[in-house]
Parts: sequence; structure tokens; C-alpha cells
Amino acid sequence: MDFNFIKYIMNKSIWYLLFCLLTVSFAKAQVDLKNTGILYLGSSADTIYINGNLINSSTAALSNNGILQVKQNLVNDQASMPAGTGSLYLNGTVAQTVSGSQVFKTYDLITNNAGGITLTNNLSTSGVHTFTAGLISTAATPNYMIYEAGSSYTGSSDSRHVFGWVKKSGSTDFAFPVGTASYLRPVSLTNLTAAGEFDVLHHFIVTPDRYSLYNPLVYVDSAEHWTINKVSGAAARVAMNWDNSKIPFPNLMVMDIRAAWYDGIFWRNIGGSATGDALTTGNITSNSISGFNAPFTIGSVSFVLPLKIISFTAGQLNGHTKLNWTIGNELNVDRYELERSDDGIHFYTIYTHNPYNRNGTEFYSYNDMNIIKGTAYYRLKVYNRGSSIHYSHIVTVSANSNTKLFYVITNPVEDMIQVYANTAVKGTYNYTIANTGGQVMQSGILDIEYTGVYAIPLRSVLATGAYILVLQNEDNRLQRMVIKN
Repeated sequence: MDFNFIKYIMNKSIWYLLFCLLTVSFAKAQVDLKNTGILYLGSSADTIYINGNLINSSTAALSNNGILQVKQNLVNDQASMPAGTGSLYLNGTVAQTVSGSQVFKTYDLITNNAGGITLTNNLSTSGVHTFTAGLISTAATPNYMIYEAGSSYTGSSDSRHVFGWVKKSGSTDFAFPVGTASYLRPVSLTNLTAAGEFDVLHHFIVTPDRYSLYNPLVYVDSAEHWTINKVSGAAARVAMNWDNSKIPFPNLMVMDIRAAWYDGIFWRNIGGSATGDALTTGNITSNSISGFNAPFTIGSVSFVLPLKIISFTAGQLNGHTKLNWTIGNELNVDRYELERSDDGIHFYTIYTHNPYNRNGTEFYSYNDMNIIKGTAYYRLKVYNRGSSIHYSHIVTVSANSNTKLFYVITNPVEDMIQVYANTAVKGTYNYTIANTGGQVMQSGILDIEYTGVYAIPLRSVLATGAYILVLQNEDNRLQRMVIKN
């Protein structure tokens, strides 16, 4: 009998038995690993699966060139930890924390915990960070999710991003995956003129000092902003975005949107040209800027006032009904619908018209050729882009009424103002044409003797712009804003 062979078999059996017992133990209970010495994963084939906490002490030497999976919390006190070439999986089923006194470094990082991961220590990746599930939240100390030079990430979304501080080193363009507890709200640095280190935090709170504006800014977004700190580096462009489905964005003229930053006293214009739609999504990239360590947000060099239905009128003209409406501050209107009712209760659409959306005053008209039997009721329905609807007041027209009809035919005008009037407003009228400051630029007399069109020639000295026409006598008065081209 070969006793060495029997001894070999017994040793193998003991090791196999121990392996089986350890496997059962690991499968059924949380097992922590505390490293106080050397823990070395030499290649991509090496894997350590920790079903509990990983505690890496100050005397430890952890080097990961394989796969390290941690199901519970991660504590690191090892100074000067190498990033290695391996992967760290934070893939627990309950909330995890990364803590300790020293930054934990890894090459690739996979965060897959729907319960979330909280950083009370810095966590650094030099390779690719894959967001699979859950938020990464950082302490306000602050602690950082760090992306070293040459690193990147993938898989970010509303449910997978950093709710807190992000640090990035290097000279390449980078979109910081920051946001609120509910939404991804990234901001990017592009066209860096030198390698640098930048820290970014998104704020879903009221923008500070939003009324301290330096010309030409007249408005900054009050709902959100980003703090961008420069630790080192030179100049870069800041690319911001808006998404009305996530955080409400003001109704601004896209052509007047600018990037803005706060210098500690004023919000200042840092330029840029925006693209998109104020009611949905869009982007703005600033000019190159070297001053950081401040809040950044989206601003505008113009106000957008609420749409206003200035007038809505109707009257009989040669057997049909003439309808006119004037709109002020027209922007982001989807369409107009003229509605008619024959009983004053049930309205139906008789005409649909598309808007100009030039953020100014617009004039529209329509002829309803349908015969009126008794009385017809009209109203204007305004569909705003988005979901809101506005209605005008209701006007009435009777079949045989001697309706007073008095309106400007075309607007804008060139060298004359044409006014339509019927015999119901027959008479001699004084008229004035004043600028928006109230200064009378032209005045005269207009005689209305019959139903038809009357012309008021404009003086050649009248510049392009908006004017107020007032035409009145003792019985009737017409006031309209006219635009001279």
C-alpha cells in the first residue's frame, strides 16, 4: 500500500470538504473581508466575491487587476492605492456606502444597486464607469465621484446618475452626469485649452441673486443652475441644456437665449447661440470662459410677456360677417380657431389659422360667408403650444342689424393706413397717429360718407415701428396699433 498516495487522497478530500463548507457558509450568510496585508488580483481571470463588507485598512496593499465584487459597504484607508487594470462591482441588493479616509481607486467601475450608493469618501475610476442601476449620492463635505483623465462612462439616465459632486481631470470634452434625485441634468465642458481639473454640482433650487443682472441680460432661469469649480486648467466652453418635461423652463425666445455666469455681484452674459424649443428641449453653449468657481445657468436678453388678446370684433359686411382679431406678445401659439354658435350655447369651429409667433403684435381677419338667421355668436379659441387654451370674449351679430363696422384693413402698413367703414359710422373724424411714447407724429381729418375703404397717407418722415391710430368724433371711436414697415 502506498501511504503517500493515501495521504494525498485524504488531503484532497479535506480541502474539498472545506471548500464545500465555505461555499455553503458564503451562500447563506454575510461574510466580511478585512484586508490588513496584501490582497492581489493578478489577472482578469482572478475574481473575489464578497457577500458582505470590504474593509481595506491603512496597512493594506490592495491591487486589483481582476474582478472585485462587493455586496455591502466599502471602507478604504489605504493611501496611494493603485487603480490597477481590473473592475470593481458595487452590486448589492440594499443601499451601499463607500467610506474611509483615502480615495478608493479602480480602473473599470460597475454600479448596479437599485437601492443606491452613497459616497462619504471619494471614489475614482480611470477606465469606464457603467451605470447599470441606482443613483450615486455624494456627501456635502464634499465627496466626489472622480473621473480621471482618459476615463468615461455609459448608461446614465434619470434613475442612474450622480446626485451630488462629480470631479473630472484631463483635457477632453466631458458631460458631467449630475442631476436631481429624480432627473439626469448634465452639463458639459468643451474646447478645453489645457488639461485641468473641474468639480461640478447641479442645483435644483432657486437661482441665487437672479435679479442682479448685468446688461444685456434681463432674465436668468430661476429653477436650476450648476456650480462649476476650476481646481486647475485654463479656459473652456460651458454647454447647458433645458428639458421642460423634467424641470420647468421659462417661455423665452430661443434666438435671445444666452449662457450666463455669476461673478459674485452680477449675472453676466457669456454668449452662445441656442437651439431647440423653449417648450420642450434645447441647448446653449457659451463662449470660451476662464472664470469659474461660480454658478452657471441659462439667461436671456429679452423678456417674453404673456399672450394678450387685444381685440376681437365682428360685423356684417355685404351679406357676410367680417371677423377681426389682434394679438399681442404672440409666441408659442399652436393655432387659432374661430368658433360660432347659433344658440349661444353650442359652439363649433368655422375656421383654423396658423400664427406667426414673432413675439409681437399681429392682426388677423376672416369672412364668415354662412347666412345668419337671427343672431350668431362668435369667439376666438387660442391653442398654446403645450396644453393651455385661451378664449376671447363672445361677440354677437344679428341678421338685419345695422352693425357699426370700423377697422384697419391691412397691418403692417407701408405708405398709408387703409380703414374700412360702413354708413353706420358716417361722419367727420379727427385722427392722430402717435408713437408708443405718446408723441403725436401726424394728425388730420377724415370724412366718411359711404360704405367703403378710406386711406390715410403717411408722412415720409415716419420711421419704421409701432404707432397708435386714434380716429374719433362725438359718436364713434377707433383705436388700433399699426406697424409701419
